[in-house]
Amino acid sequence: MAKDYVRRSQPRSKRNPRTTGGSKRKAAPQGSKMPWLAVIFALFLAAGLGYLIYLVKGSAERPPADTGQTQAVPATIDPLDQKPVEKWRYIEQLENKEILVDVPEAKENTQPYLMQCGSFRSQSQAEQLKARIAFQGMESQVRRSDGSNGTWYRVILGPYQSKRKAEKDKHQLLRANVNHCAIWFWEG
Repeated sequence: MAKDYVRRSQPRSKRNPRTTGGSKRKAAPQGSKMPWLAVIFALFLAAGLGYLIYLVKGSAERPPADTGQTQAVPATIDPLDQKPVEKWRYIEQLENKEILVDVPEAKENTQPYLMQCGSFRSQSQAEQLKARIAFQGMESQVRRSDGSNGTWYRVILGPYQSKRKAEKDKHQLLRANVNHCAIWFWEG
């Protein structure tokens, strides 16, 4: 015989499902007594609040009625009510003072700028750097200088009339991996 697995539970009884489970408490009857303790507490609380409002309302100062006469100034003056007196007068003095400023004329730099990109012991190394600079579209010179340390061959660009133009060429050479260029004044 086939079993019905869907309806395994036993059929419900015809009783009300709300009353079948849970505890069986009796509902309070409709005409039961009021909780007198809570009512008395609420009345005391309301009376205390009313008394507090009465005290606060009576303690506020009321402005005197205008009788047309000026009242006497109290003997003690509160220092917080007074406007502070400034002890410095420099504010008034600076407002009315005219200051003359002597600005010297900006003189143009008559010394042109030079840029040195290398200094070598051998002339062939200096010529190689001069060729790399020439590939960037700039003209350079190799100058020989004799000093206490021996003979040096310096690769020089310029003269430039403005430092801005020298800086522009320096950045172009840096992008072409020609490093260590220094800009300085040419002292004739």
